[in-house]
Amino acid sequence: MYELVNAIVRILKKIIPESIVRPLLPLYHHGLAYVMALAYGFPAKKLVVIGVTGTKGKSTTAEMLFSILRTAGYKTALISTIRFAIDGESEPNRFKMTLHGRGFAQAFMRRALTAGCTHIIIEITSESVLQYRHLFLYLDALIVTNIQREHIERHGSFENYVAAKRTIVDTLVHSPKQHTLLVTNGDVPETHAFHTVHVSKSIEFKESELHGLHSGDTRAQFEYAGTQFSLPLPGTFNAMNALAAVKTTEALGIPLTTAATALAKLPPVRGRVERIEVGQKFIAVVDYAHTPDSLRALYSAFPSQRKICVLGSTGGGRDAWKRPEMGRIAEETCEKVILTNEDPYDEDPGKIIRDMTRDMKRVPEIILDRREAIRYALASAHHGDAVLISGKGTDPYIMGAHGSRLPWSDAAVVREELERLPTGQADLPVR
Repeated sequence: MYELVNAIVRILKKIIPESIVRPLLPLYHHGLAYVMALAYGFPAKKLVVIGVTGTKGKSTTAEMLFSILRTAGYKTALISTIRFAIDGESEPNRFKMTLHGRGFAQAFMRRALTAGCTHIIIEITSESVLQYRHLFLYLDALIVTNIQREHIERHGSFENYVAAKRTIVDTLVHSPKQHTLLVTNGDVPETHAFHTVHVSKSIEFKESELHGLHSGDTRAQFEYAGTQFSLPLPGTFNAMNALAAVKTTEALGIPLTTAATALAKLPPVRGRVERIEVGQKFIAVVDYAHTPDSLRALYSAFPSQRKICVLGSTGGGRDAWKRPEMGRIAEETCEKVILTNEDPYDEDPGKIIRDMTRDMKRVPEIILDRREAIRYALASAHHGDAVLISGKGTDPYIMGAHGSRLPWSDAAVVREELERLPTGQADLPVR
């Protein structure tokens, strides 16, 4: 059914003018959401569905939940920005969108049920709300990781963006499930109003609950409710992601010791503070950070290293407000700043870079070719340095003008360029 709908939509797009279609889009998206849920027998009713939303941290939190649930013995499925998984089987998400439309979630949940899954974790974005992809997910639980300034042009204002997140919360409120759970970041003012909604249980997680927090460049450790947690990811932000996952699964009846065991052996989360190792004597990291707050959090996870930073400003034609701020953060934190191309779409890549340099006092390196920029950064690194490449994460394409897309993987390019370094280059002394 999903494949048939996709084929029909592709044909209709070619023959019906966009001017005619645009006014009908809300009705189309709402109707399609219902029809596809009906066609697949409303599979969410038969699953424990945990939604994860927020500006940042969704994918990492979803991976943590997935690991905890599987360690607890539940056959679990996952829909995330990074991948689609049904228990031990996984495939990368190549849609360049978190929650694909046209009934994808309904078709996937039916597959998960057929495979014997009892639980599913679904990342839900504000963009999906605009196209009614959040409907008929019938949530049992929802985590709001945080709310930061993002997608302002798309929603019209920050207030509208927060309202879209509230709409996702309302999806939980109106869920037909008997017991509903809302978990929100208590350190974020915008989430406080969410606690007026009517759900079975509403809880917060706060940084102050991370007792004895210690973060090195490879791990974060903390104590919660008398249980020690250690996860193979650095940074306070990852400890907060872990706390959100732990408190959610605790509320669902999973022992804290089980969660601690799962997080201690958490597999690498692709594109999220992902370390690339080929034997070099410096740190090379690929991360999705593409907002000022997430960029600052990434850099703070490596406080003692000399940092060489490669970044751009994801998404030509949108969120131009953040460009100078990201340039300024990189300048303040990084020894060497290399500005490069990310996803310019139909906007001039040079203009995007000029916007980023507007408030910078030091002249950065500007290398628009992303591979060349990564190559230069790695070649500039010395023993003990940290090369931090942000903005793309697991994005499978660099999006260009007129809908063009260049197949891409930051992690693969970093690995290839590390292997090409001249003998001895990766072991230069600290300067």
